Amino acid sequence: MENTGVEPAERPGSAGVEPAERPGSAGVEPAERPGSAGVEPAERPGSAGVEPAERPDGSGVEHRSLDRLLRMFGRFVGTGYVIYFALLFSELVRTANLTAWWWPPFAGVTVFGSGVLLGLATFLTDIRWTRVAASVAAISYLVAVCTWVVAWDGISFDVAGHYLSTFPGLATLAAALVWRPGVVAAYLVTVVFVIQWSNARVRQPFVEPTLFADIAFAVMFCTIFVAALLGALRTARILDDTIAATQANAASAAAAAARDVERERFDALIHDGVMSSLLSVARQGRTESVARQARATLDQMDALRSYSVDSRFDRVNAIAHLRAAATDADESVSIEVGGTSDPGTTYPAEAVRATGAALAEAVRNSVKHAGEGASRMVSVTAESGRLAVSVSDDGAGFDPDSIPPHRLGVAVSIHGRMRQLDGGSAVVFSAAGAGTTVHLQWEALA
Repeated sequence: MENTGVEPAERPGSAGVEPAERPGSAGVEPAERPGSAGVEPAERPGSAGVEPAERPDGSGVEHRSLDRLLRMFGRFVGTGYVIYFALLFSELVRTANLTAWWWPPFAGVTVFGSGVLLGLATFLTDIRWTRVAASVAAISYLVAVCTWVVAWDGISFDVAGHYLSTFPGLATLAAALVWRPGVVAAYLVTVVFVIQWSNARVRQPFVEPTLFADIAFAVMFCTIFVAALLGALRTARILDDTIAATQANAASAAAAAARDVERERFDALIHDGVMSSLLSVARQGRTESVARQARATLDQMDALRSYSVDSRFDRVNAIAHLRAAATDADESVSIEVGGTSDPGTTYPAEAVRATGAALAEAVRNSVKHAGEGASRMVSVTAESGRLAVSVSDDGAGFDPDSIPPHRLGVAVSIHGRMRQLDGGSAVVFSAAGAGTTVHLQWEALA
């Protein structure tokens, strides 16, 4: 039986009526409430109240996997530039006499400086700086190899060739971080052609020209690494899009669930208020308690008629809503209600509904995973400016840290839903063989 801990006067439309005289009161059976919110999770996939607004960026989707990958590869490319600078610095100094005086310092700063800048940009909070730095690094390398043609004096040669020809693939990796694959492919062919042509020209008196072979080898060699990076980035985008679509579906299902809860509340008012009042009149006659009950029911019906969706719940309706959410998930669950509040205390409807939905999810999880024979208890505390709900069982328990990321029940339907509330929080305590306790709380912010 349900241990509500609430006096009859605290139940909407139940003043002065003994529970025996009010069949199917607050704990109405799911079969008696069409449109109840107590739908099995399989019928409401992803019923999590996570709004798309939780994923802030230009598209309304937070690309967490892609951003992490961009930072990781950006640091890899930046480190590569530092290593190449250390290895090639002597070549930069040795070959300075092959070009105009301005080109060696210009190439050193633009090429290697932009590469180091890319690595540093990955540590900034805004990922846009990483994208900008990657574009700058790619463009700087192309500008440097193109301006070498202008800066070279045309009469000086070197058997070692052009030192920038050693890492066109690194610059192309920087381009692949932010540009489309087609643009990256065109960039790779362009920089390889220009740098290999320049390399062949400066080595011409000492080495037999093999320009076509050098270009083909460099393009194929660089393509291996660039294709791997593009594939990894594409996988990250697919993962982010999948997560976003899943959460959007969860939000849509949550909206439908909220409508079900509202419809359930209307049905409960008819069942627990109107029918209970009529039965009380038939059995007790016109007594003062029956009159109070009838007036309360009429007031609630007038409120529903004047505005179909409440923006705030009073204490009685808030408790009834939470009780209905719990009993829809498990009709045999024990419920205790406590706390005191000032007369006229109300709670935001969003807080009551979100807490009720998270409560229902916690009870459903207990029913599914606690094991046969496990008992569970729901404790509701309603005070001025504060709602607290505790769901506990003595079942099998689990390790909260072992939940796979793709399981949305606890992460989204409980933690995510409560996190959407200003002043909302959720804490799960559990251990294997020690049962589970879920604490939900909403507290009005000052």
